[in-house]
Amino acid sequence: MHLTAEHKGWIFLWWFIFQSLFPMVTGGLADRYGYRRTILFSVLVNVTGYLMMAFLHSYYGFFGGVLVLAFGTAFFKPGLQASLGHQLTKQNSSLGWGIFYWIVNVGSWIGHIVSALVLVTHSTTDLQNLFLVCAAFTCLNLLMLIKLPHVASGASKTENPFQVFIRTIRNIFEARLIAWLLIMSCFWAMMYQLWDLQPNFIEDWVDSSMIAEHMPFDSWEETGPDGRQRVPQQILISLNALLIVLFMIPVSWLVRKMRTLESMFFGMLGATAGVLVAGLTGNGWMLLLGIFFFSLGEMLTEPKKNEYLSLIAPPGKKGLYLGYVNIPVGIGGGFGNYIAGKIYNRVGEKATLALKYMMEETPFGEGKNWDGSIHTLEQAAGVPRTEAFARLQEVLGVDGPSATKILWDTYDPQYKVWIPFAAIGVLAAIALAIYGRLAKRWADMNA
Repeated sequence: MHLTAEHKGWIFLWWFIFQSLFPMVTGGLADRYGYRRTILFSVLVNVTGYLMMAFLHSYYGFFGGVLVLAFGTAFFKPGLQASLGHQLTKQNSSLGWGIFYWIVNVGSWIGHIVSALVLVTHSTTDLQNLFLVCAAFTCLNLLMLIKLPHVASGASKTENPFQVFIRTIRNIFEARLIAWLLIMSCFWAMMYQLWDLQPNFIEDWVDSSMIAEHMPFDSWEETGPDGRQRVPQQILISLNALLIVLFMIPVSWLVRKMRTLESMFFGMLGATAGVLVAGLTGNGWMLLLGIFFFSLGEMLTEPKKNEYLSLIAPPGKKGLYLGYVNIPVGIGGGFGNYIAGKIYNRVGEKATLALKYMMEETPFGEGKNWDGSIHTLEQAAGVPRTEAFARLQEVLGVDGPSATKILWDTYDPQYKVWIPFAAIGVLAAIALAIYGRLAKRWADMNA
């Protein structure tokens, strides 16, 4: 669709608001109306969203499909997570949530690999087929649902949806819960950038030609705008899911006796270090090393957030609390992506920087009236963003790799993009450590 990073950030903001903040309410509805019924509803809505994304190719049509998909996901998460939470005990919850997260990443890894097989030319037909494949995979959940056991939530079955909403809002005003949600919102603002912003960064700046030489399948290679062979960004990032598939269960077993918040603290630091290693270089091998560190941090953090809220949830409120667990994902992921879109659009996107360099550093910009705003840059230059990098090569008389290096050395996008998010991650980890001390004192006082 050739949208800017700022457009993408806006879409992702609303995606996160719908699919991660609605579970604050849908968790209570899952407790009230039953987990199997809730999951059935969500699957049908998700399929509708994918079909809209496949066939509606306007900006607003696609945006509408995204929101429908997000709405369905908001019902899927708490229903599935609560049915699992009711079958786990304090003794096996760490391993149980680790297995759950392992299964999630099996799907994630397969999805990345399948997408590379479908997106042969990145044509409109290829993208349409990708969303149809997603709809088909989602329909398989209807078969799985037959085998899902009925789990009693222990919640009242007489409340109407409005009463469930009031109870949901009332229960969230608990000091310890609010503090945890705010801290994790900050962390998730940083963490989701590996999956949401890093693909753009890889497309623009990472040289993976040396990795492409070792790829076993043709679908795992493509020719980049600079003329070099490279590995598609989704294949590189799929290392994250693959590492979790391989190591999530062993790691969960190793940290089964570690305090939940302690595990999350070290996970936050590891994930932040991974983002820095992956982002501060254009070398493909260093990117994969950063993804490795990030994945270790993720394994210590992600399952533990479910475990923590499942353990502190009052009786009959596991679905409700496991709906709350999506709040920091919604706030952090949504506003993190919105901020990332703003930042990347100005100081990181290669097309933007190519236009800016021509206007400011070459004779091409002489006599052109540009007010310095990014929003007027394309019009002032008279060059579409889709052609900016190729035009820069013509103006400078250099090849793609040389033009990339010139922009990298001139504008330092790696520091301007990733340092702010790393700072957020570190501050969130420190805040969690303080919260852990206060929460322990609060628990001792109540005991």
